[in-house]
Amino acid sequence: MRQPILPGFIALAAVLALTACSKEAPPAPPPPQVGVVTLGSGAAPLQTELPGRISALETSEVRPQISGIVRDRLFQEGAMVRAGQTLYIIADAPYRATLGTAQANLARARASINATRLQAQRYRELVGMNAVSRQEADNADAAAQQAVAEVAAQRAAVRSAQIDLDFTRIKAPISGRIGRSAVTPGALVQAGQAEILATIQRTDQVYVDISQSAAQLLDLREAMRAGGVTASRAAPVRLILPNGKPYAREGRLQFSEVTVDPTSGAVTLRATFPNPDGMLLPGMFVRAQLTEGLRTNAVLAPQRGITRDQRGRAVALVVGRDNKVAQRFVTIDRPIGSNWIVSSGLRAGDRLIVEGMMAVRPGMVVTPAAPQQAPRSTRN
Repeated sequence: MRQPILPGFIALAAVLALTACSKEAPPAPPPPQVGVVTLGSGAAPLQTELPGRISALETSEVRPQISGIVRDRLFQEGAMVRAGQTLYIIADAPYRATLGTAQANLARARASINATRLQAQRYRELVGMNAVSRQEADNADAAAQQAVAEVAAQRAAVRSAQIDLDFTRIKAPISGRIGRSAVTPGALVQAGQAEILATIQRTDQVYVDISQSAAQLLDLREAMRAGGVTASRAAPVRLILPNGKPYAREGRLQFSEVTVDPTSGAVTLRATFPNPDGMLLPGMFVRAQLTEGLRTNAVLAPQRGITRDQRGRAVALVVGRDNKVAQRFVTIDRPIGSNWIVSSGLRAGDRLIVEGMMAVRPGMVVTPAAPQQAPRSTRN
């Protein structure tokens, strides 16, 4: 037996049906917006930062050439000295006496020349008259020649004594700043001693010896041989001082060592820097920023657009023509400012995602827009 349908139930069902019909399906969410940068290509300098050490342009160790007692020191430690300036005076009385003896011996030898020469002439005349034997005449000639040789020997002795006397004035071999003195007046110094008296360094210009690994040098030469990199002539070099501040003046790369240090596997590059105010001190460690070459048609990508996956590979997300996200594995060479030089994986014209990467996945459709934080130019 069928149960009767209540009027209230019918009314409730009608109301529910009308409510369901009045609601439409919710619209699909819009594609997420991402910030993109269109990559370009151009010439990019290959810059690198390497450790370096300052050394003086010229260095001279002041040493005594004779033995004696230091009588005076004529310079102030740490002052500038000029080439030829007298630095120390050694007691010269013994050397003056030696010079006087040599000069007296020279005068004696010169006086004997005339006597022996005249005697040799007389004997040659007497030989013609058979007044003396030929042997006696030959002996007289030999005595005259010995007198001449004795004069030459005594002249050399005088010159040697004069040199020793001059060495009692120890002079600066080069111009520069002199360091501390290792001796004081009254000290005994000896010719050929191991201890130096003082050191003079010329620092108005300095060398910076830079260490570069042999692997980096080989990579650069291979890139030049392949044609993608051109050499940078008279490459400028910038310095970062130990306090982290840049040095105001620019240097120039001079040469590269022809051998590899077997202990470090590095090659030494040498640059010269002007140092008129003496800020660069010999022995100081610095960081050198130099341009090794110029890469042609280089693709520069903002560093914030390159990430790493779990395997450590460099990854980039780009927006295709249909606004779909695609993933690229890239090879990066080196940084230039806030950009990477990309060797492979990206090309000019690609739209690289630099903002909103965490909210998108490969294959998603996105809305590309200019990044809110404008990146630095991707062209050099």
